[in-house]
Amino acid sequence: MTRRTTDIVIAGGGLAGLIAAAAFASAGHSVVLAEPGHPVTQANQDGADLRSTAFLLPAQNLFERIGLWPVLQPHAVALETLRIVDTTGSPPHLRGERSFCAPDVGDQPFGWNFLNWLIGRELLAHLKKQPNVSLEFSTGVRDILTRTSGAIVTLTDGSTLAASLVIGADGRNSAVRDIAGIGVKTTRYGQKSLAFVATHATPHNNVSTEIYNEGGPFTMVPLADVDGNPASAIVWMNKGRRALDLLALGPAPFNEAMTERAAGLFGPMKLASKRTIWPIITQTADRLTGERIAIIAEAAHVLPPIGAQGLNTSLNDIAALLDAAGKHPGDLGGPAMLRAYATTRQRDIANRAHAIDLFNRVTRSGSAGLQSLRLTGLQAAHDIAPLRRGLMRAGMGPL
Repeated sequence: MTRRTTDIVIAGGGLAGLIAAAAFASAGHSVVLAEPGHPVTQANQDGADLRSTAFLLPAQNLFERIGLWPVLQPHAVALETLRIVDTTGSPPHLRGERSFCAPDVGDQPFGWNFLNWLIGRELLAHLKKQPNVSLEFSTGVRDILTRTSGAIVTLTDGSTLAASLVIGADGRNSAVRDIAGIGVKTTRYGQKSLAFVATHATPHNNVSTEIYNEGGPFTMVPLADVDGNPASAIVWMNKGRRALDLLALGPAPFNEAMTERAAGLFGPMKLASKRTIWPIITQTADRLTGERIAIIAEAAHVLPPIGAQGLNTSLNDIAALLDAAGKHPGDLGGPAMLRAYATTRQRDIANRAHAIDLFNRVTRSGSAGLQSLRLTGLQAAHDIAPLRRGLMRAGMGPL
């Protein structure tokens, strides 16, 4: 079998892998993307990711740079305000709320919200038009042989590729990371999140709302109307057993339960999609590189779904890796380039993971003391103006 040659092999066809392929293709590199699964382009397909992502302003800047913003913008819902609501008990009792508004830190929205399956559909359509990108589904990376001059990648279909750089974007159970001998540190919280779309009587007015209570936040991110009704993408975090019980409920009792959990703030709520369930963990890789290998996104870090940090942190990885490649022309995948990438990203990932871990522990707690701390912290974070602006800026970019 003839060995093919490419600049970059990307393992993983999730959103991060697809965006990385678009980024490096836009820089003129040839890219082969290998994904063991099949492309999912509809919400009702098996394996559809029903979560949403609020892409923050730095993500939009990256999309502009690599030619993706015109592809994605028609599907964007602007996020102008983040509303935090603190509640306790069941049914929830409102104790306080604060709104963080984008004009405090600039003249642009915080970001733009998209359904994940829809982003994937648009990215696939875009990449199929790129002559220097080869999308290879139903095949993954089986082995990597590295040397100072390059890497030989063996795919699960038996074919081989010669490449300068291998990018592991193949998720929290990354084969590329394992092949490179990179370990991980994992924290489990006993939590799971439900992800789904719901309609509601009260419009969201482009406000993203997080409602705190024991078990974790109930997060509502604005979407375009569904069948003429206001709609939001929802991530509902709970203790594991409670999440499984909710998943087992029929539509009518589930609608009642989520309307109550939203403290009635949006009127009667109704499921508008199927529900998916996800375990909540924090996981960070011990290092981000190996010889001719870089890992990004969930191969490098998994964060609880709080504050839109997950995929936005992944896009920071892609931007840093792309910048490192640009600053080391002729050394794609070489030691200097990979060292620059790791130096740029390692500290930010560690700081962000620590902050989100701490935040999750406080917001999910049923302890009266920690719940009081949560409310006091919310009030201080908003009411002290320099602190408010600093936290908002930190949330949008590297720490």
